[in-house]
Amino acid sequence: MAPVAFDLERPPVFQRAHVFLRLALLVVIGWIGHPLGLLWLGLPVVAAILVSQKGGQGYLDEYGPTVTRALNWILDLVAYLALLTDQLPGRSEHPVRFQVERSGSPTVGSALLRILFAIPSLIVLAILTFVGALVWVIAAVLVLVDENYPESMWRFLLGLVRWEACLLAYLASLVDRYPPFTLETGSMSPAAPSSRP
Repeated sequence: MAPVAFDLERPPVFQRAHVFLRLALLVVIGWIGHPLGLLWLGLPVVAAILVSQKGGQGYLDEYGPTVTRALNWILDLVAYLALLTDQLPGRSEHPVRFQVERSGSPTVGSALLRILFAIPSLIVLAILTFVGALVWVIAAVLVLVDENYPESMWRFLLGLVRWEACLLAYLASLVDRYPPFTLETGSMSPAAPSSRP
């Protein structure tokens, strides 16, 4: 079983009004700065602080569920912005099914080193996200015209967000396995083991 499971049901129809709401949210978020950059630096630092307080196993046991819920909410928002669902993140219901099988024994040093180790994955994800932005624009136009867009485009955008989900779990030191360099657009499959911390 893969250490990170991420899935989402495709809505039968997308509402046109949500395209405009997404654009407004993207403008607001753009003023703040790209959230992945903040998470890339912030998650390892927060994990290091919490590990220093409770130790590696204490962090995973005590803070792991809370960190996973916070990441689930972030992924709900990312899935909404990525045009995967029309459901906004809420307090109790999550459109995204995100589960993490916590593993490893994080230390303060290993948590902070993930800032560097994540760079290759971030670079590839950034390149794919540029392609994803073009797909997103076409999908948004199609939703405005027909309230739907092709399944293949939806699966590509799903693969991007799934990659981000694996990367965020790694940056938060919830899993020991390095995020796979794969754009998994079908059902989740186990990732190949990696020796990276």
